[in-house]
Amino acid sequence: RVHGDSTLTSSQMQAVLLAAVLALAAVASATSPPPPPSPDTWNVLFNTTAGSFTVQVTRAWAPIGADHLYQLINSAFYDANGVFRCVPNFVVQFGISGVPAINKQWTTPIKDDPVVQSNVAGTLAYASAGPNTRTTQLFINLADNSGLDSQGFAPFGAIQGNGLATVLDFYFGYGQQPSQEKLTNIGNTYLHNNFPKLSYLNTVTIVE
Repeated sequence: RVHGDSTLTSSQMQAVLLAAVLALAAVASATSPPPPPSPDTWNVLFNTTAGSFTVQVTRAWAPIGADHLYQLINSAFYDANGVFRCVPNFVVQFGISGVPAINKQWTTPIKDDPVVQSNVAGTLAYASAGPNTRTTQLFINLADNSGLDSQGFAPFGAIQGNGLATVLDFYFGYGQQPSQEKLTNIGNTYLHNNFPKLSYLNTVTIVE
């Protein structure tokens, strides 16, 4: 008997290869261990256009947030971030990358931490849009904002020494004018073109 040609066509071969790649990716995702937790306490150096300051992160204050921040900093997420919200006697806020493609990599929210440390001056916490919506945006409390405690904002660290004085040297003239949506989608070009005096985080690194 004469049998038909069993050779795979090019499109069939591509489909087989794609299925194999997807299967391997699924196995890797299912078997890869989660990232290790961050240290119990660790320091972060913020080098900014207004000077430098150090934040000590205490994992016990907000372990989910601390571990997530550890991953973000190790990926250099906060480098060249504009401080897009500066409200006197309240907060300064940052945490939107100036590169839109990077923002798209960090859209999965993390679960909330219980609030165990109050939002006093010099503490840092994640901004959010409601329960379990924290991603990358952070704010620094400029005053006693303990009223935020009952709203679920859980500080994870505190500025050391006189570092808050550096934060107060940020440019406050634009207030809350920068559009978070435009910054997310356009990047730092939007900030440079419209808010030339804005303050920036140059680099954010973990230090001993």
